[in-house]
Amino acid sequence: MKKHNGMRPLDIVVLLKITALGQTEWKQKDLAYSLGISASEVSESLSRSELAGLIDEKKQKVMARSLYEFLYHGFKYVYPQRPGAITVGMPTAISAPAFSSIVTGKDTFVWPDPDGTMRGQTIEPLYNTVPGACRKDQLLYELLALTDIIRIGRVREVEAAGKELRKRLTIL
Repeated sequence: MKKHNGMRPLDIVVLLKITALGQTEWKQKDLAYSLGISASEVSESLSRSELAGLIDEKKQKVMARSLYEFLYHGFKYVYPQRPGAITVGMPTAISAPAFSSIVTGKDTFVWPDPDGTMRGQTIEPLYNTVPGACRKDQLLYELLALTDIIRIGRVREVEAAGKELRKRLTIL
């Protein structure tokens, strides 16, 4: 195993994909295919997440409470983001269709994507394959959009996203 050098943005994508799968059994190669990354990247990601206490020792079950605490309380500091230039892309954060009723705002945010449907300020996705993976998995899309609200949102938006994330991670 490679030396642990800390969490990487891809690790959050992998953990949220596993969360989106729910009780569905999965293999590392299936995760790799659905996320558009290599199997070795998935393996290394799971090892880093296990060391950080975000997935169990068997690397199958996400530690939902720990993941929530990290995302809600530390994510914006570890993976900060400022909205960038206007571009065409896939809506994210408060612009994602699933959250238009939960959080309202006049700003539009997108992950850059040539197949995108909206113009807005650029938010760099946690990994370059995120838009493609999210087109195939609505729940993953919603989870990643929530994390973007936490990364860039205002206090009220972040609080609403935190409540929604808590529900979706099924933490009571």
